[in-house]
Amino acid sequence: MKDHQTAMACPLDGTTLVMSERSGIEIDYCPTCRGVWLDRGELDKIIERSAQIAPVAPQPARADPYAQRQHPGSHHGSSPYPDRKRKKSFFEELFD
Repeated sequence: MKDHQTAMACPLDGTTLVMSERSGIEIDYCPTCRGVWLDRGELDKIIERSAQIAPVAPQPARADPYAQRQHPGSHHGSSPYPDRKRKKSFFEELFD
């Protein structure tokens, strides 16, 4: 843990950095330029956690021999794929 008594300045514009903790990881960021800086070991934690929750590749879909066949041009605005929301990655959750 770092000493919070001395304020750190952004190396780009000199603004005082703001410390935030997300998922147990300390992130220093500049509220002006939105630059992000990590303390020693924090990047290792991020890489470790992202590897732990990496998604497994989905199995290829099998063709349904009984599925109705669509004729070309008869889409009528529908899609054969369900509307699914993509799960946020660890990095998206971290900086959200």
